Amino acid sequence: MKRKIIFTADGSTTIQIEDWDEQYHSKHGAVQEAYHVFIEHGLSLFPDRKIAILEIGFGTGLNAFITLLEARKRTISVHYTGVEAYPVSDTELQQLNYVSELKAEAYTAHFLRMHRGPWEKDMEISKNFILQKQKKDFSLIDDTNRYDLIYFDAFGARVQPELWTEAIFSKMYSALKKDGILTTYAAKGSVRRAMQAVGFTVERLPGPPGKREMLRAKK
Repeated sequence: MKRKIIFTADGSTTIQIEDWDEQYHSKHGAVQEAYHVFIEHGLSLFPDRKIAILEIGFGTGLNAFITLLEARKRTISVHYTGVEAYPVSDTELQQLNYVSELKAEAYTAHFLRMHRGPWEKDMEISKNFILQKQKKDFSLIDDTNRYDLIYFDAFGARVQPELWTEAIFSKMYSALKKDGILTTYAAKGSVRRAMQAVGFTVERLPGPPGKREMLRAKK
């Protein structure tokens, strides 16, 4: 499907799939959404410790890059697994402006290595951040009791409802350790019910710009 780079309301870029009218990040602000959903309501719950994170939809690498920056500030050691079936191209990568928008020029090489480094193996991006990218469909995830935190950033249920089902959330539940957290921008009632059906305790939280609510689930 045709993809193009667009600017979001906070000045940061994202990728739009034109046929679906769907974006990798919120049109109301890609960076703002990432911080609100995944850092404020996810990473911040795990201070001063070693943490394993699974991202559903590695995509542009924005969530991983912000997590790298925040881990350094928060003295957190991160092992980050990003699952993505359709990686961004190098042409698309060169048009993403996250390094400049985050004023993180000192980490340009880190961001590029996240994308250009090998798949299916651990990469040391920095002293306290290990990344493994896995190129596969989400349905093939079969980890058990491995992760402390899941960033669930798949395309919306409007265009890919199969990614927001009990079958997928059962895999997420299994992949999390006890007391593990899954956080997502989504707020649909059907998504909340699917999470609850597989055992999650789910809470509604104020959403990022442009969304009234979001969901956070605990195992």
